[in-house]
Amino acid sequence: MNTITLFLASSNELLDDRERFEIEINRKNKLWQAQGLFLHLDIWEDLTARMSATRSQDDYNRHIQQADIFILLAHSKVGMYTAEEFETAFGAFKSSNKPIIFTYFKHPSGQTDPSLQQFKDKLDDLGHFYASYSDSNDLWSQFNKELERLNQQGLGGNNPNEAKREGVTVDNRGANIKNQFNDGTFSNITFE
Repeated sequence: MNTITLFLASSNELLDDRERFEIEINRKNKLWQAQGLFLHLDIWEDLTARMSATRSQDDYNRHIQQADIFILLAHSKVGMYTAEEFETAFGAFKSSNKPIIFTYFKHPSGQTDPSLQQFKDKLDDLGHFYASYSDSNDLWSQFNKELERLNQQGLGGNNPNEAKREGVTVDNRGANIKNQFNDGTFSNITFE
């Protein structure tokens, strides 16, 4: 079984959306079981609450650095820990092309904190196109399409024609990334 690790980051205001996302991941696991794929979702509520030698957030950040996919959700604000989690994921991505990063912003239902626009501006400066969603069904519909795209491109090493190589390599066009997962399997992800 090939395990793909996902980390879902968001503030507490999106608890319902995180719980619905977790349910949909479990349903997806039932469908993908026959393909030998398992999606392991980490959310902060599932991580330990024990005292850390440094900070609890440092433990969360280690999970992010080891994740294959990082998903950030925001609604009326981007809290300091959510912003730090993005920075951790982006730093890991810049150095190893992993985790794959997705950002989703729920349509605000009222006034928003300035941190939301500041974060969107930061993503604009990075040239990242974030997605917007209306509710948990819309979020899942969008993310499920991304999972299907990744699966077609060899998520979790399910591409039988793929060569076995170590580490991460980028072809001469810079568009085809070959990534080795912790279990020795590979994925071949093409960015269009």
